[in-house]
Amino acid sequence: MTNQSALVIDVQIACDDSDIPSAKQIEHWIACAVEGSGRVIAAGTELSVRLVDKEEMRALNRDYRGKDKVTNVLSFAAGDIDGLPAEAAQVLGDIVVCAAVVRDEAAEQGKATGDYWAHMLVHGTLHLLGFDHKSPAEAADMEGLEAHILTAHGLADPYAASC
Repeated sequence: MTNQSALVIDVQIACDDSDIPSAKQIEHWIACAVEGSGRVIAAGTELSVRLVDKEEMRALNRDYRGKDKVTNVLSFAAGDIDGLPAEAAQVLGDIVVCAAVVRDEAAEQGKATGDYWAHMLVHGTLHLLGFDHKSPAEAADMEGLEAHILTAHGLADPYAASC
């Protein structure tokens, strides 16, 4: 597993939902995503995770993606800093998760809420690490990596067809 001291994770809880993971669980799944991604990060690399309500998520999705609707997870990559050595700590960016949407989607899909939270955190982290799903090939690669990370840590493949 990635040395979690390599990551500095700021967890912000900006919603009243009671069915959210602990900061320790959030940090664990982010570390699993980094480890499973094959990407190397410098010690002290930073990212933020903000858990929000539907109103904040809808505003962010509208303002930054032009989609006036609520969604489950958004990632805002910080990008490279010109002149910063590759081995220096980086700021990866921000992951924003809508707690109510995660809870509702988990129930609709018949998935354990904690497992679905893990999936959203892994998904968001992979975006910060440069993975995307804009094309079918990219989507297949990213979904395969998500499934690999989650199953390697005892969770079901989130993309497997349910019976």
